[in-house]
Parts: sequence; structure tokens; C-alpha cells
Amino acid sequence: MDEQNKNLILATALSFAVILVWFLLFPPPEADPALEPGTEISQTEEGTTVPATPSETAAPNTGSDEGEGAAPAGRRAALADAPRVAIATDRLSGSISLMGGRIDDLKLNDYQTTLDEDAEVVTLLSPEGSSDAYYALHGWAAGSGLAPDAVPGVDTMWTLSEGETLGVDSPVTLTWDNGAGQVFTRTISVDDEYMFDITQSVSNNGEAPVNLAPFGMIAQHGLPEDLKSFFILHEGAVSMANGELAEVDWDDIADAEVDSTWGRPAVVTEGVTEGWVGFTDHYWQAVLIPDAGEAFEQALTYDPRADTYRAFTRQPTRSVAAGESVSSSSKFFAGAKEWETLQNYQSAGVDKFIDSIDWGWFFFLTKPIFWLLHNLNQLIGNMGVAIIGLTLLIKALLFPLAYKSYVSMARMKELQPEMEKLKKDAGDDRQKMQQGMMELYKKNKVNPAAGCLPILLQIPIFFSLYKVIFVTIELRHAPFFGPFQDLSAPDPTSILNLWGLLPYAAPEPGSMLALVFIGILPLLLGISMYLQQKLNPAPTDPTQQMIFAWMPWVFMFMLGGFASGLVVYWIANNTITFTQQYLIMRSQGYKPDLWGNIAGGFKRTPKGDAANADAKPKQGKSKK
Repeated sequence: MDEQNKNLILATALSFAVILVWFLLFPPPEADPALEPGTEISQTEEGTTVPATPSETAAPNTGSDEGEGAAPAGRRAALADAPRVAIATDRLSGSISLMGGRIDDLKLNDYQTTLDEDAEVVTLLSPEGSSDAYYALHGWAAGSGLAPDAVPGVDTMWTLSEGETLGVDSPVTLTWDNGAGQVFTRTISVDDEYMFDITQSVSNNGEAPVNLAPFGMIAQHGLPEDLKSFFILHEGAVSMANGELAEVDWDDIADAEVDSTWGRPAVVTEGVTEGWVGFTDHYWQAVLIPDAGEAFEQALTYDPRADTYRAFTRQPTRSVAAGESVSSSSKFFAGAKEWETLQNYQSAGVDKFIDSIDWGWFFFLTKPIFWLLHNLNQLIGNMGVAIIGLTLLIKALLFPLAYKSYVSMARMKELQPEMEKLKKDAGDDRQKMQQGMMELYKKNKVNPAAGCLPILLQIPIFFSLYKVIFVTIELRHAPFFGPFQDLSAPDPTSILNLWGLLPYAAPEPGSMLALVFIGILPLLLGISMYLQQKLNPAPTDPTQQMIFAWMPWVFMFMLGGFASGLVVYWIANNTITFTQQYLIMRSQGYKPDLWGNIAGGFKRTPKGDAANADAKPKQGKSKK
């Protein structure tokens, strides 16, 4: 086996093995069964009690919808349980429950669940009692001088004192009098994106001072219904504490050690002066953001009796003298993880907010790759064309290495007669053959490993681009052309629908039919890999021949279920590589005969001597 083909097979096999391991070692975990609901009140170190989420007492979702786009029965019943204040902006719609003052009904107007014209918009937050309860609650934890029921809790019925509908320029104010001398006020405003501002204040009209601490809480009842459970994607809690990012999976929250302060499994971070915490999934997130500068505590807790996950922020205890008042401000983000939106909030002071997107281990590659892809898309207006443009730029960046690789390949082919003579002279003496080849490489200044390096460099770039395409919302439902209207999804075409020409859906992605009856993009991928392979001379070893013959078609079927945007990248990459290699090899005196090489031949044309295309090259000399 010659050194050139050995390196090429090694690099190709490594790429194959790394991709294959995704499907073998990381099967989706099974969801844990729900536990019985319950309630709990936890005691904190400073003597303030933080109310727990209420038990799920509302009627469960029994199934059917009423009318097109209607909310499920359980959600409708939960929304009708208490008076509400409407939320209405260009990007958000929903309502705030006056029971507890919870932000528990929120839809994202710019995003639909599917590509169908009549598809419902995405629902992010849902009230307690619905099948996937997920909401935010702000309040005060009672300290000395106050009984636990003297502060507003989850069941407190607030009064709307100012405003009618929460909008961009129309905040609303809620009030509650505890009847013991303290009046609580909560003012909620929202910007034109996804950020809520919550200002809480308490006036002490009693005769004695009271102590209490402001807190924010996000509650998720059970695991999310649309949990992906895919190893490349983080779902669960995400937090930033004094510049340190933490991503905690759902099961890690539930399996955490029981914290004595909280009395349940908890992941606690104290002494945070700048940060945020919340829950994230594939494209959406809900995050609590206390005002920076004052130390606060972050906690992720799990209540097994209620099967409820919670994210907490708790600010220091305030002492309010008789006749005085105090206030506290914080922010609450609930929306899509759009790169530009998060970047704007980060510029406005939310510390490293862009890192709430799961950039992965190769963040030093995924971040600049996405930045470049995003700006190309802004310039071109088509994400598929932007991916092709990105491929061109990456190939241009790697061109010096590619040039050396293909020149080395041409020189290796030029030395082929001498290498064959060495093998014949050495016979079974492998050491003698290797020494002779090394001397031959050194004499002709040929590096047999040069052809392997560009392939190895493509592996982290491939993974980074796959990560970008999979996790960023900008690729969700991003159109290319024709039937390719979602570059984050697998190819929707198949031979069963004549590759998109017939008005029938392709087999469900991941099914056996989808694996067999692949779409047009995977087919083009296989063809492009096959043609690129045929630029190289066929190896003499039968085992190598078999590996090379099957490799394009194995990749074609294996990558058929990947995001179509990634397949577009690989097709473009193969096409550009083919063009580069063909032109560079011609510049070195070779004229690859593709059709002849497909049949097993390889024709060389020395420079300036087209009439002697089959003449043998001079031995021991390299061409530059």
C-alpha cells in the first residue's frame, strides 16, 4: 500500500468514524416518569422564605381542540382561571395572570410551528394547569417582621391599577395590599423585542420595620413536551455568573445533591454581581436578569413531588423602616435566540448574552462561521446561496494547503514508476522498501502526508458548520429554492415524489423509507464525491479499491438525513475541490481523463507535448 493512498484512506476513514459514532454512542435518553405533584416552602439562610410553585390542581389536558388554531382544552381552562392583562406587541402576544402576577401566556408572533400557511404561532409560556406549564413569577421573600402570607405569593390576586394592555409604550402596574400595613406594587413594561422590565416596590405603612428580599423565578412543570434529547444540542438550564457560563441538563438538575438551604436538589451560585439564569431549548429561552452591581444568588432546583424545575434569582434582603419604601428592578427575557437580538441586548449591558446560544466546544470556529454566514445572508438574501458563498471563502482560506496537497499528489504520481521498481526490488523486505521510499521522497522533496492535511482540517470545520446549522434559529425555516424551504431540516424530496415535482410528502425523516429513497441533495453529494475521487488514480490494492468504491455511496445514504443546509455545503465543497484539483494537476503536467479513469485508466499529458500524451515521464524529477 503506497503512502499516499494510506494517508487518504486514514483521513477518510477518520471522517467516517467520527460521524458514525454520533448514531451509535448517543441514543436519545428516555424521559423520566412524572412524579406526584406537591408544594413546598423553603427557608433561606437569611431567614426569608421563598414561595414554591403551586401544585397542579387545574384540570389536565384531555385532548381535543375546538376550532382551527384553538388552544388545547387544558390550556383554555387554565387561562380562564383568573382575570388577565393582555400583552400585545408586534412580536409578542399573550397575557399576564392577575393571580400571582405571573407572566404565563406568551406566543411568538414571528414564528410558526411548521411551514404550513395555517400553522399556529409558537407558544413559549403556558399557565399552570396546561399540559406543558412554563411561566415566570416575581415577588418578595418574607423575612423578619413579616409572616409568609404577608408577602404576595403564587395565589395572590393582584389589582390592575394602571394601564390596560401591556405594549411597547404602555406599561401596566399591579398593586396588592396585605392588610397588615404593607402595599406592594409591580410595574411591568416590554420593549419591541423580547425583554420585559419588572420594577417591584413595597411601602411600609406599618409601625415596625420589615425585612424582605426580591426574587424572580421561572418554573417548568415536567420536562418540555418538544424535548429533542440530541447530544449536539444543550437543553435545560443556562446561566452566566460573573463571566462564567454554565449549561446544566435537565437530569443534572434533578440528580443534584439536596441543598440544606433549599431542602431539595439544587445547583446554587452565590455572590453573583453580573449574570443571568433560565431555561433554554432548541430555539427559545426564558431568562431572569437581575440588575448588575448588587450581589445576588442564582439557584436551579427540582421538586420531585411536583416534578417541577425552577430557576431562581434572589437579591439581598431589604430592611424597610416604618413610613418608608424600597424598590427593586430586574429584567426577564422570553423569546427566540436570535443572534442579532441577543447581540443588541449584550451591547446594552446583558453580560455575554450571546453565549446563551449553544456554540459548543468549537465556539472559536462556530462563532466566526455564523457571523460570516449571517452577514452573507444579509447581503445576498438567500441562506442557501450564503452557505455556498461561505464554502467559497473557506476554500479560498485553505487554498495554500490545498495547492500543496494537489502538487504533492501530482509529484507522487510522477514517482509512481520508481516506487513500483522499489517494491519489486525489495520483495518481502518491508524495511528496505520503506527506507528506499523515504530516500526517494527526500531526494524529490515530496511530502507524502501533504495530501492528508486539508482533509483533516475539514473535519472541525464540518462539525462547526453542522453545529451552526443545527442550533441557530436563523437556519430554521430558511428557504433555498423550490422544495428546499427549510435548510435546518433534511432534504424533503425523494424518488417517491419525483424529487419534489409531485405534490406528495417525502418519507418521514429517520424512517427506513427515507434512508432508502433519498432526496436529490444526498444524490448530488454522492455523485460529487464519486467524481472527485475519480480524479485520483485507482489504488492497486483490492481492499483499497473496495473502500474507495463504496465510500461515496455510504456517505450519500448516511448523510441523507442531515440538515439540507449541511448537504448543500458538502456538495459545494466537493465541487470546488474537484475544480481546484483538476486545474492544479493540469498545471503540473497531468490531464486527468475522468471517463477513462472511471473505467480504471489515468492519462498523463506532459506540458507542451499534447501529441505524446502517453509518453513516460522522466524519472526522478518533479515538475513545478
